[in-house]
Amino acid sequence: MRGPSPDARKHEPPDLIGLGPTIRHVLLLAVVLAALGCMSSSAIGQGVTKVWRLSVLQLTDNPLLGKAALPELAKRGFVEGRNLLVENRIGSEDALPQLARELVGAKPDAIIAVSDWAVFAAQEATRSVPIVASPMGQDPVLAGIAESWARPGGNVTGVTVIAPELEVKRLALLREVVPSAQRIAMLSMHRSVTEPGEAPIRAAAANSGIRLVEFCVDGPDEFETAFSAMRSAGAEGLVIVPVPELQQYAERLAALAVEGRLPTVCGYFRAAEQGCLMRYGPDAAEVFRQAADYTARIFRGALPGELPIHGPTHYEFAVNLKTAKALGVTLSPAILARADEIIE
Repeated sequence: MRGPSPDARKHEPPDLIGLGPTIRHVLLLAVVLAALGCMSSSAIGQGVTKVWRLSVLQLTDNPLLGKAALPELAKRGFVEGRNLLVENRIGSEDALPQLARELVGAKPDAIIAVSDWAVFAAQEATRSVPIVASPMGQDPVLAGIAESWARPGGNVTGVTVIAPELEVKRLALLREVVPSAQRIAMLSMHRSVTEPGEAPIRAAAANSGIRLVEFCVDGPDEFETAFSAMRSAGAEGLVIVPVPELQQYAERLAALAVEGRLPTVCGYFRAAEQGCLMRYGPDAAEVFRQAADYTARIFRGALPGELPIHGPTHYEFAVNLKTAKALGVTLSPAILARADEIIE
């Protein structure tokens, strides 16, 4: 058997010259395989992308999660279906604690909790997984959620809308529309959570010489009874507290208000569009974008306890002229001039 020619051997690595042809071939093959292995490992390493896990806990299915929060996360590089896995749980107030525990068991990188009830349930389930309120309606410090607005200190941050103060503003708008009203009804749910925050609107009503007639329902089966009681009580207007479940039945509530001849001011998203006479409240899409921004920061390593809790920066005022006509109510030029949206 003849070995490689002298010309061929001079191109081999110097440390292999002088070895037998079989040994040289084995060693060369080993070098090639090792190089290919390194290239393969490098390619695999470059191709692996971390998948972030986001859990969402809600009382009702809010469309702004998909319309505002997820697009905002995508702008920041976290795209559902690519490097973001979203797990959504929706349930009643009683079901939220168990749903929160299920979400925590999946070891998410963050939880977006929509409403006070979701925030409380999530924090009860974990004191380590970051929680982003989107939003809550109470003062987070008074509710025991945070040490301070500027530095929450725990695992909860996010957005709060300070609902009690907004109810005062809604009452003032209603007084402009029906200045002669002596009795104003207020409809809410979840008495244990909403009732403690109603002191400001009660004080504002008393200072204006208005009797505030309060109604708290447990569900839609009680709507007709509540509106019948409002009429019996002589209510001349209605403030609807924007809890998530009432938002689900916005059109039905608006129809009942028109039937009962009650000019109504609401706070939930798209309320005027769904038939309420007036809607005043935070820009709901902005709230979800703010929550997405904080979620992205947490994904990148920010600690929730060091992210300041903040409120909305924009508020929306909308009126429905069709509803005003059905109620026989004339909206003043001053009201119309302040409206961000007029629905005809």
